[in-house]
Amino acid sequence: MSGQQEGQHRLRYAIIGAGMSGVMAAIKLLERGDTDFAVFEKGAELGGTWRDNRYPGLTCDTPSHAYSYSFALNPDWSAYYATGPEIHAYFKGVAERFGVMPHIRFNAEVTACRWDDAAGRWHLEIADGSTFDADVVIAASGVLHHPKVPDLPGLESFAGKAFHSARWDDSAVLDGTRVGVIGCGSTGIQIVNALSSRAARLVHFQRSPQWIMPVVQFEYTPEQRAAFAADPSLIEAIRNDPQYWEAVYRFTEGVTDFTSPQIREIEEICRQNLEQSVRDPELREKLRPDYHAACKRLIYSWEYYDCVQKPGVFVEVGAIERIEPEGVRMKDGTLHELDVLVLATGFKADSFIRPAVVTGRGGQALDDFWSVRPTAHYAIAMPGFPNFFMLNGPGAPVGNFPLIDIAERQWEYITQLLEPVAEGRAATVEPKREAYEAYEARRIAAARRTIFGSGCTSWYLDKTGVPATWPWGYHDFARAMAAPVAEEFSFAG
Repeated sequence: MSGQQEGQHRLRYAIIGAGMSGVMAAIKLLERGDTDFAVFEKGAELGGTWRDNRYPGLTCDTPSHAYSYSFALNPDWSAYYATGPEIHAYFKGVAERFGVMPHIRFNAEVTACRWDDAAGRWHLEIADGSTFDADVVIAASGVLHHPKVPDLPGLESFAGKAFHSARWDDSAVLDGTRVGVIGCGSTGIQIVNALSSRAARLVHFQRSPQWIMPVVQFEYTPEQRAAFAADPSLIEAIRNDPQYWEAVYRFTEGVTDFTSPQIREIEEICRQNLEQSVRDPELREKLRPDYHAACKRLIYSWEYYDCVQKPGVFVEVGAIERIEPEGVRMKDGTLHELDVLVLATGFKADSFIRPAVVTGRGGQALDDFWSVRPTAHYAIAMPGFPNFFMLNGPGAPVGNFPLIDIAERQWEYITQLLEPVAEGRAATVEPKREAYEAYEARRIAAARRTIFGSGCTSWYLDKTGVPATWPWGYHDFARAMAAPVAEEFSFAG
């Protein structure tokens, strides 16, 4: 659609967050001629997680051509798995090329978002004291953006540099020094890979080792990149590679049932990777998880087992007693003397748009609605919060499928929901409470049967122990996003 269709009602939008999803939403609005919107970004530049995370070794674990907007293919990815800096540059380049930049308000954190029952609009308050009224709110604030700092006794006493991986300290000297990395999610693994040949001594502290799914990394040649630029169908062939999607389907179908043959196949691949890659039997047992593969978010790496076997790299699976000025003291009395301590300890995965105070219809507080767990109808909308939508919200398949594909499908779902509002046939849309409650009951029942609920601790679990992610397969998600069930929504006004 090149412009606002005749007879349609002009809506004003507020997009919260200028990461991958927020930039996509802005582009989609501009594509159809909707220019009355603002993107509120708490940071000084766009990029979301790719702005906040700048640690050595940062790489996306989705293939680069799959981690691209369908409408902005990139022939210049340097490798099959792209690095953080080039992904950040990609999003900035796309935002500039599609005219998004004039609509972004930087250093503009949304502190409150209140539905005005009388006016029938959302009222946003910004940290700088400004306000903004909108008919529709798109919360594209992401999931993993509030760092989770561990409560380690004595952390403040450490004499060297100590910092969270998402708040990287560029003044820290890494070459030829003694470095400790706490945490073994994707971030911790990637940092260890990068520093294994730089630090004089590198200690990887692992509370619970991870299963590693082997993948192959390779660089694209200048000739290949020139061919991609000349013929985009070559990129589409990579995006639609049957082997890649077979792996996606295997994983997404497998995780829905921890007794499935698919998950057993995944675990066997990971087990063989450990057995065949780690020569030292003592180290191999240190690195062997005691839970099912994919119970925690599966790690994809082509080099971790090689890096962790380098001289000067050590794995510590014991419990930490405290942090001392000299380093990390273990409960068995061992002291690991360090110059730098990196906390690759993840994020508060239940925050989403918070700490912004969100208040819906009749003064309903989002914190009250989420008192048990963050939740939304099909991960997108909530009863009592009219014209309020989330991209990659609670219950979305974060970590299951390619995130950009998720966001683009969610946007099409939201667009269809808003059609009666855009056409002036309704003022608001929100899920019916009974439909939402029925969906949430189905989701929780299915989530308990997934691999994520099979007996390990992870950021996938909410505070009640229920897995918080999408509990069905990829095809189920694609079908659900293809068309909202109108009967499950209330259109008013």
